[in-house]
Parts: sequence; C-alpha cells; structure tokens
Amino acid sequence: PNSTHRRTGLPIYSLYGPGPVRKPTPEMLKKIDCLVYDIQDTGARSYTFISTMGLCMEECGKAGVEFVVLDRPNPLGGKRIEGSILNPRFKSLVGQWQIPYVYGMTAGELAYMISSEGWISHRPKISIIKMKNWTRSMTWRSTGLKWVPTSPNIPHGDSPLHYVSTGVLGELGAGSGLSIGIGEGMPFECVASTWMDPTGMARHLNARRLPGVRFEPLRFKSRRVKNRTYSGVRIKFTNTSIAPLMAINYHILDAVRAVAKRDIFATRVKSGRSFNMFDKVNGTDSIRRNLAAGRSGAAIVKSWAKDEALFHQQRAKYLLYR
Repeated sequence: PNSTHRRTGLPIYSLYGPGPVRKPTPEMLKKIDCLVYDIQDTGARSYTFISTMGLCMEECGKAGVEFVVLDRPNPLGGKRIEGSILNPRFKSLVGQWQIPYVYGMTAGELAYMISSEGWISHRPKISIIKMKNWTRSMTWRSTGLKWVPTSPNIPHGDSPLHYVSTGVLGELGAGSGLSIGIGEGMPFECVASTWMDPTGMARHLNARRLPGVRFEPLRFKSRRVKNRTYSGVRIKFTNTSIAPLMAINYHILDAVRAVAKRDIFATRVKSGRSFNMFDKVNGTDSIRRNLAAGRSGAAIVKSWAKDEALFHQQRAKYLLYR
C-alpha cells in the first residue's frame, strides 16, 4: 500500500497493489527529474519486476521523465534462453513482453529492447548504468555477491534456478495435492505428493541424464498440513550454467506419468479449475493444447527450439556485456 517515508516525509507509492495501479500516474511523476530502477530480478519472464519496469518506462515517456536503470546481474546467466516467445494475446503482469520465459538479458539490456522494439507507446530517454566485471557466462553463484531475497519464496542465490524449474509445474498442479516446497522451507526446490515413489521418481529422472542437475529421493512431514507426509524428489544443481531449467518441469511431468501412472494435466481438467493463469505464465495456450493432445513433456520442450533461436538473433543488438 502507499505510505509516507518516516524520516523524509516523501510519499511512497505501491505499483503492486492493493488496488488497480500497476504503473505511475502523471501525479506521481509530476515533480521528479528521473525515475531510477534499482531492483534485483530473477531472469524469469513471469517474475513481475520486468513488467513493472517497462510500464514505468512507458509512463516516463509520456511525462518526459528520464528513466535510469542501475543494472544488476541476471542470476540465471546471460546465455540461457528457454521457452517459447510470449504470444501478445496472453499479455499480463506475469508476461508483458514478447520474450521467452528465460530470456538471458540484464534489466538494462531488456529496457533497451522494450523501448526499441516498440513494445511501449511512448519511449523515454533511457540511461543504463552498466555493471563492471559481469560476463554472460556468470550465474549468481559465479558473482560472489550476497543474495538478498527478492521475495519470501526466493530466499537464496539458487532460488531463481528452482523457480524456473518447478514454477510452471506448480501452477499446473495447484489444487491437486502436489507440493513444490512452498511453505515447507524449500520453495520451488522439490516436487512431492502423498502418492509419489521417491526412489522410483529419482531413478527415472536421473536416467534421463539432464545435464547439470540430479534428483534425490525426498520424504518430509508437512509444515502446512497437519499429519501429512510428502514424498518425491529434490532438485540439486551440479552445474548451474548448463542445467535445462524450464525442461525440468516437463521431464517431471513425464516421470509422474511413467512412475506414478498419474496425469497431472488430466487431474486438473477433471477438477474444473481454470487454466487462465497457467496460460498466462506460459505466454501461450499451445502448451495446454499439446498436453490435451497427449504430447510428452520432452516433445513440448523440443517445440521451443525455433523461438529460442529466433530470440537469440533478435536480442543480439541490445546486449551490453560479453
């Protein structure tokens, strides 16, 4: 909520709610010379900070206010591109720009792209204060920097990796008794339920030989639900630079079908729950339609290749770091 800074008496405006305000109003911008964006992001399209950044840029363009980005590392690194490009029909706060789910750019680079690609109606004057010594091959582990939680469920430097690896699956499995560790002290770090065979799941997933990641059997008593025990797999990264993050969601989906003989997608359909947020997070309804047609998770991952290659070329002229 909006408030007043105790020491200076300056107004503090919320762009996240409660209420409908998602971008600065003309009144908020009236007395400022520039708006400075100094926020650590996760590198995932559905994490809303980059949506807010672009919406602020647009309003600054309308008001004639300079927009300044104090650039920060992308914790997923600057080379990784994963997922399909957002279809504008599914534009929302969890997917505002026509980029893949994992886009491999810093906030400063993305700000240039948002402005130059015509994704906002009014372009502001933009200044990017670049980082020193950051290179595209660096994930957060490589920077040596201390991680400050960007939100309660992103508590440490590997959390953005886990967020991408299970977040989409968690959205699909919402209401089905599937846990991805939120509220259990390991947010996004596991996939578990009351009916999973942890050893069988881990064996099946490790046999797929996904680079840079291994799956460990897991069993724990729930902190959230009294007298409930979960079992499943915990995700451990052995090489954060090469692990195929988005793919993990779909390989786990395949493993549940193969080992537990359960279809999380079909369970969601039977429940009657909406797929609205699932489609928004994915930036398309094609994944839902492919799941409905019975396609495997591995096949869905392969279907992204064209978009990933296209975006790799499209983003090249906006990159500020090697």
